[in-house]
Amino acid sequence: MSGKIEVTHDGAIATVVIDNVARLNALSASMWRSLSEAFDKLGKDESVRCVVLRGAGEAFAAGADISVFETERKDKESARRYGAITHGALAVLGNCPHPVVAMIKGPCVGGGIEIASQCDLRICGQSSRFGIPVKNLGLVVAYQEMRGLVDLVGPAAALEIVLEGRIFGAPEAFEKGLVNRVVPDSEVENEAYAAARRIAEGAPLVARWHKKFVKRLLDPRPLTAAELDEGFACFATEDYQIGYRAFLAKKKPEFKGR
Repeated sequence: MSGKIEVTHDGAIATVVIDNVARLNALSASMWRSLSEAFDKLGKDESVRCVVLRGAGEAFAAGADISVFETERKDKESARRYGAITHGALAVLGNCPHPVVAMIKGPCVGGGIEIASQCDLRICGQSSRFGIPVKNLGLVVAYQEMRGLVDLVGPAAALEIVLEGRIFGAPEAFEKGLVNRVVPDSEVENEAYAAARRIAEGAPLVARWHKKFVKRLLDPRPLTAAELDEGFACFATEDYQIGYRAFLAKKKPEFKGR
C-alpha cells in the first residue's frame, strides 16, 4: 500500500500531512507508526510552537485502510499487534506538548475522527463529513480510541455516533462539539494557519501549561498541592517579564520559551 506521513516547518509552525490521496488518506500500520514517530520527534523540538495536522488533497482521513485488513487485522492476535501501533500513535499525538490544530477538509471518518479528537483545535469546511460506521464491519472502537471522542462530545453523543454509524455534516459536528469552527471550504487552510499563528505568537510555555491543565482537569482525582502550585510557575519565567513589560510599553512581545 502506498501512503506516507510528511512533516514540514515554517518558522515555529510545523505541518504534518497524512498522505494517501488515492484512498482518502486511509492509514496502514506503517503510516500509523510514522505518525507516531513524527509527533514524538516534534514533541521534543522546543523550536516548535504549534502543529497543523492535515490530510493531503481534499480529505482529512478516512481512518484505517480496510483493503489491508486481511493481512494487518485478520484475527485477534494480528489485531492486537495493529492496535498497539494505532493506540500508541493516538497517545503520542494526544500527549504532544505543543498545541495541535486539525485542519479538516472533506471526509473525517473512523480513525480520522479518532486522530482529530486527539488534537486541541479542529477547524473544518462546510462540506466536511464525519462518522464512525464501524458497526457495518463488525468492528469495535476500543477504549483507547473512544476516550478522545467521549472527552469531546460526551457519552451520549459518542454512543449516538458509534451505534448509528451515520455520516453527518459539519453543522451537526459543530453542534455536538466535535469541531471548534466551521468555515467556508475555501477558507479552511487560511483559518487553520491563522489559528496556528495566533498560538505561535503567544508564550509557548504558557500554551504547554494550558494543555496540561485542561487534560488534568478531566481526571476526577483531587489536585495535589504541587499541582496547584504549578499555576504560579509562569511568574518565574523570562517570558512573563517579557510579556507584561511589552504590554506596559504597548509593544508586541517576542517570547523566548524560557
